[in-house]
Amino acid sequence: MTELPARRPTDTDDLRLDPRLREQVRELGRLLGAVIAADRGSDFVNTIEQIRALAKQARSGAAEGWAPLQQFLEQIPGPDTLSVARAFNQFLNLANIAEQNHQIRQLREQASILQLPDHDDLTETIEGLNIQLVLTAHPTEILRRTMIQKYDAIADALTRLGNPGDDQQRVEGDLTRLIAEAWHTDEIRQQRPTPQDEAKWGFAVIEQSLWQALPRTMATLDKALHDLDLPMLDLRAAPVRFAIWMGGDRDGNPNVTATVTREVLMLARWMAADLLLRDVEQLLASLSMQACTPELAELAGDEQEPYRAVLRQLRNRLRRTRDWAEGMDPRPIDDICYDTDSIQQPLLNCYRSLVACGMERIANGPLRDTLRRVACFGPTLVDLDVRQNADRHTQVLDELTRHLQMDRNGRSYGDWSEAERVDFLLAELQNRRPLLPAHWPASDDSAEVLATMAVIAEQEAAGISEYIISMAAQPSDVLAVILLLRAAGLQRQLPVVPLFETLDDLQNAAGCIDALLALPWYRDYCAGYQQVMIGYSDSAKDAGQLAAAWGQYQAQAELTEICHRHGVALALFHGRGGAVGRGGGPAQQAIMSQPPGSVAGRLRVTEQGEMIRFKLGRAELATDTLNRYLSATLDATLQPPRKPTAEWQALIEQMASQAHSSYRQVVNEDPDFVALFRDLTPEQELGTLALGSRPARRTASQDVASLRAIPWVFAWTQIRLMLPAWLGTDSAMDQARDHLDALRDMLGWPFFSMQMDMLEMVLAKADPVLVGYYARHLTDAAQQQAVAALCQRLDTLTETMLELREYDELLARDLALADALRVRNTYLDPLHLLQAELLKRFRAAGDDVDPALGQALKVTMAGIATGLRNTG
Repeated sequence: MTELPARRPTDTDDLRLDPRLREQVRELGRLLGAVIAADRGSDFVNTIEQIRALAKQARSGAAEGWAPLQQFLEQIPGPDTLSVARAFNQFLNLANIAEQNHQIRQLREQASILQLPDHDDLTETIEGLNIQLVLTAHPTEILRRTMIQKYDAIADALTRLGNPGDDQQRVEGDLTRLIAEAWHTDEIRQQRPTPQDEAKWGFAVIEQSLWQALPRTMATLDKALHDLDLPMLDLRAAPVRFAIWMGGDRDGNPNVTATVTREVLMLARWMAADLLLRDVEQLLASLSMQACTPELAELAGDEQEPYRAVLRQLRNRLRRTRDWAEGMDPRPIDDICYDTDSIQQPLLNCYRSLVACGMERIANGPLRDTLRRVACFGPTLVDLDVRQNADRHTQVLDELTRHLQMDRNGRSYGDWSEAERVDFLLAELQNRRPLLPAHWPASDDSAEVLATMAVIAEQEAAGISEYIISMAAQPSDVLAVILLLRAAGLQRQLPVVPLFETLDDLQNAAGCIDALLALPWYRDYCAGYQQVMIGYSDSAKDAGQLAAAWGQYQAQAELTEICHRHGVALALFHGRGGAVGRGGGPAQQAIMSQPPGSVAGRLRVTEQGEMIRFKLGRAELATDTLNRYLSATLDATLQPPRKPTAEWQALIEQMASQAHSSYRQVVNEDPDFVALFRDLTPEQELGTLALGSRPARRTASQDVASLRAIPWVFAWTQIRLMLPAWLGTDSAMDQARDHLDALRDMLGWPFFSMQMDMLEMVLAKADPVLVGYYARHLTDAAQQQAVAALCQRLDTLTETMLELREYDELLARDLALADALRVRNTYLDPLHLLQAELLKRFRAAGDDVDPALGQALKVTMAGIATGLRNTG
């Protein structure tokens, strides 16, 4: 048996959790116990309770330490390990539900008030905002959609628990039944979802949550403006919109093809028509009034109920639109709702008539909500981003120039210099002859790129917001995409967005955009608007969290200055993940930590994986999230954060340089690191989880560079080392220890304050004791020494953080979160110990793995991800 050291005593019986939250957690635990007892018997429930009590005892610093828990878990029969893992996993999911319900209860108890800054022309400023939340299919949502639906139903029933207006016996019966359904359902996907499945999940978030949240958010804005004696927003205004990557992001994902993209575009149109049809049907039932303006009467003909007459016409067009979309033929037909105006105008006519006839209260009911939805979602529901790697476009042009014998001195496009590429691309963009021959032997990869361009062009990019280029580095990367789109027949000047991902790319981003905007042809094309995407995930994996964060900040500041100099409006697209190691953090704090002037009313940001469910999955939470984005974007636009002093910039520059060097010494220069990573973490086994349609690696190589940022962060989180979020930063903080007073002053700088807040949260979630347990179970003696050294660095960083904060414990400013983590640890600890043991057995079995063992291992991964929440 491998011994674990004792812990610092923690009084988990005297937690500062809200009593209502504590009671709901206990009630859900009690009902889960009853369900498990009915299935496995009371003896098994007693086993679970004994494990929980031993975990709590170990955490409390009891003299016996971890030995009793370890011994007990080792004695559990193999077939029972799956049920044990499932029990703790289910409890953590139920705890998440209780916490979300508590958050919603608090939102309901607080008046839904949006604090607006005092500013001239505030209404016009809000109408001019361009905020887009982009839902991505990044595979950190570990739950099956079936389980999400069951948990949503449990959450709905939980809101009725304790409500005097509900039959409590019936509520408890509903909760018990729903928990039983969850217990008897396999929580782990057995097959990877298709891109279409992922898109449908994204559409379901809109249907079940955002469809209600958007008009609520707009109503809150209108009320806030009214309270300031300002006019409400124009009904055609849409300061917040939504986009998706599901079905459009083909970077490293061969499952996203041109056919898939076309199908997702049509599925979105079908969903938009269906949702709007439901709205119009409700309006038909309620708008039975007769008084109307002459203009509406003319539209209605001789009908006695003019509003219903106009709405029936709209309903019929929406029905035809839905049928057309279901046929998956993108060619438009007559008399459908193809553009926003075809839906918006009849509704506006009804609204204006009601107001003119003294029925403003009626106009500002469900009709105004529908108008708000039309302005935001329109006939396409969401905008679809298309993303592809820059190398794929280079490959197409290289093959083409070789086929057409357009080589230069025996060199084809792939071998040309940047200047030669730009000259060629600009010449071809201004050449009237077709670029592509009718038939040529393009490779399969190149043919797929061209097919995607054709799909974009076939509807003049309707429903497509932009084309994103991964690993962009030069102006030619942007011009190449524009040329291929033009060759496919696209007339619209679709925004083509370079994505700068590595630290080197971030440092060169300003120079690239400066050179691009210096091209007169491109200046005409972009029409005074330039969007740039900043990659948080890959830059953090490439350089470490602190160095990457400072690189991102500097790149944004430089891009802001360059676009201002060129007279071009800059929109920054933030590709942030849920975990700190991938740029995650609270939206408001993240927005206010951007360089001054970089927001300017324009913000695009990804919402990824499990964070979509936690922030947007229920209407009340989504409304709060949208309010926060609006408020923070307004503040950052009208009241930009302070600019860092020269002294602060010099100190953070030194820290970032030290952090970068220290990070790369471990991750890139230590020849034994990759083997340690693969042995210590479940990185190899993560591939067995059917998390998403995209492969975990870009290439077949087994090095860190080929691994995507999501499994990189996910794997380290599973063992509680959280290495991507702090490695390198520890060295920088240690070096700056003589400047703690200066660092404390820097906490007044939003950028640095957020870095420290997120680092403190990571340190609170990290657990060197558990890391050591994994090491002793899964690695050799030399590797264990390396892990011990990393854990020592983590401990030293924790001491430095406490010294900086002048606290005795982490999260002293957020005691509720600290207590929530303590509660979760009681259920997470058994999962971690089980996972280490299961990983050992799984690897020893080789190709002869018992399916139950593999399933139990997957459940521990799911449970740990659920308990820690922002895992990837």
